[in-house]
Amino acid sequence: MTMTPITPTPEMPSDPEPEPAAEPAAEVPVARKRAPRRPGKPDAVLAEAVAEARAGLLEVVSEDEIGNYVGAVADAERLVTHRFASRRPGYRGWFWYVTVARVPRSKKVTVSEVGLLPSNEALLAPEWLPWSDRLRPEDIAAEQELQAREQAEQEQAEQERAEQEQSDLEQGEQDLSGEQLPESTGAGEDE
Repeated sequence: MTMTPITPTPEMPSDPEPEPAAEPAAEVPVARKRAPRRPGKPDAVLAEAVAEARAGLLEVVSEDEIGNYVGAVADAERLVTHRFASRRPGYRGWFWYVTVARVPRSKKVTVSEVGLLPSNEALLAPEWLPWSDRLRPEDIAAEQELQAREQAEQEQAEQERAEQEQSDLEQGEQDLSGEQLPESTGAGEDE
């Protein structure tokens, strides 16, 4: 049996009817895919697992850095995030979060993730800017002045070196054109 592709046109339905098979095929049940559920209310077992969440957090931080329990949020089916206020110095307005999960038909809670998240009142670092965008005109002027000074010093050193070489060359020419000194033979001279 040969299959030819059919391109739907406005007059044709987009799903053409299948060609009749030579032999009747047994019907195969088609598994229907469920649409992913939006997290609504948290899983009851996980929402009540505040003690387990605090215990998981205590494995990472000390008791005095953990504040009051703030609440729980359902992230997905059988996945809940608990939040605790942070009392860590320098992190006012931040929350400790502990994500807990469980497998279907199980009552055992597993701590998946622990960390710190800022709230709306938290002090955050400013947005990062590239170095070239952070330059101010006075920074550029100072850099240009430094480069000009270094270039002037380098040119002056080269000029002095050239003058010294010229002076040495002139001195050498005078020595060759002037009187020659008597050669001395050193310690073995006879008188």
